This record gives sequence, C-alpha cells and structure tokens, in this order.
Amino acid sequence: MYPSATLCRAQQAIHLDRAAAAVLENVRAVAVNAAKAWGAEALAADEREARRERMRLYRLAHAPVNRDDGDDDDGDDFSENPDRGLTSA
Repeated sequence: MYPSATLCRAQQAIHLDRAAAAVLENVRAVAVNAAKAWGAEALAADEREARRERMRLYRLAHAPVNRDDGDDDDGDDFSENPDRGLTSA
C-alpha cells in the first residue's frame, strides 16, 4: 500500500521541524534529507491519487448500462445446483 500525499506532507513537516531544532549538524542533515524524500514521495502520491481519480471517472463514464426491466423470472439466474448452470423456467 502506498502512503497518501497527506501522510507524506505530515512526515515532511515533522522532519523539517526536527531539522530546525537539531543541535548537531549530522542530525540536521539526516532530517533535511528525510524531508526531501518525503516531499518527493508526496509528489508521487499526488500523481497516483490524480491518476486513480481519472480512472474512477473514466470507468464511471464508460460503465455498462444496467438494462434490468425488473422481471425477476427471466431465466438467466444461476441455479443453486452447480451441475445445472442456468435455471430453467
């Protein structure tokens, strides 16, 4: 599972705060690099989420139309008996 853009940005903010409060240079450098990595992952997450939304809209627009006339006795229901396949009217 991929992290959401919201989570990535929250992690980026945590690491930026950690870098700002760090006394040691190496701790600051690691926190800045982690923040950059979380920022890059946030951009990738934005692209994933946008692509997912585009696909959802595409599938919604191209979904087959259900042409059910409300007649429940049209003979195309599956039988409970696996040897029979379709029910016979």
